[in-house]
Amino acid sequence: MNSLPPVAVIGAGMAGLACAQLLAEAGCRVDIFEKSRGPSGRMSTRRAQDLQGAWQCDHGAPSFAAQDPEFVQEVRQWEQHGVVAAWRPRAVCLQGTDAVPAEAGLDRWVGVPRMTSPAAFLVQRLGQQGHGVRLHLQATVQHLQHGPARWTVHCAEQGQMGPEYCALVLAVPAPQAAALLEPVSPYAAALAASARMQPCWVAMLRTDAPLPLDWDAAEITDGPLCWVARDSAKPGRQGQQGQQGQQTWVLHASARWSQDHIESDAESVARQLLQAFEALAGSLSDSLPGGLRVTAHRWRYALPAPHLVNRYWWDAPAGLGLCGDWMCGAGVEGAWLSGRALARRALATLTR
Repeated sequence: MNSLPPVAVIGAGMAGLACAQLLAEAGCRVDIFEKSRGPSGRMSTRRAQDLQGAWQCDHGAPSFAAQDPEFVQEVRQWEQHGVVAAWRPRAVCLQGTDAVPAEAGLDRWVGVPRMTSPAAFLVQRLGQQGHGVRLHLQATVQHLQHGPARWTVHCAEQGQMGPEYCALVLAVPAPQAAALLEPVSPYAAALAASARMQPCWVAMLRTDAPLPLDWDAAEITDGPLCWVARDSAKPGRQGQQGQQGQQTWVLHASARWSQDHIESDAESVARQLLQAFEALAGSLSDSLPGGLRVTAHRWRYALPAPHLVNRYWWDAPAGLGLCGDWMCGAGVEGAWLSGRALARRALATLTR
């Protein structure tokens, strides 16, 4: 093993980790660069503490479906290791103030005890393979250099990283990929720039007592909000909240509203989304002894609209690849499938 060329993967979300896993299994030495403090991308969980105690909330992807047979098999492995569980919430569709039972859809899955758990499991599995996989956290890739059959990665925090790589994979949102690629591969940059991604503001609401609502999740047809859920009702969350009876809700704004408020400050966004939630669920703060506490987070590049038609892009002579949900379809499954497909195509070149 370790006989194949070294590969750099930028981005430790689901696409980047899925790609790195297959490359490592084939014997590549893989360096993964992630600008955040931990892996998982939009499968994120906010963990914090306020005056009322510790709390957590899945403020990125709220859940995911599994349809592709290969991905279904992967999710079943995650389930066997206890890092995901099926989630079947009491769901409604809110039309104004009227609640209509939501139509039954695909089974949804969530990470246990938080949405970051599948990514953490993949990182652990990469470490156990012993193929020289290194994960560099808080490593913001600032620019790339491309010479004959080699790539050099420069990070804002540490400067030039690692050796020279024979292949480079970008598993980041399309606009970020376009900015990095413009000086080294105008065609790849133009491809990434052609993809459109929508923003999403998310508010995380904490209460010290259960809200008087008889549903756990709601799709909303109009107004600032498009989806809300009782995050603390997900499997594996019992005992995760700081106080008995404490609940955590997540409020997702619509793409249009998020775009209209893309540069608003988080405090004003949190206040407006809470007001929109109370307009649907009734006045809440007066009936709760500890009141309401709300925090907002902006995802500037949340969902592709729409995604490109290919699962991945690979330039064999340059040893350059692109993957992500913006190429294969929104969501965890799309990202995972894109990363795996790119890895297979890249290995066909690297093994030669």
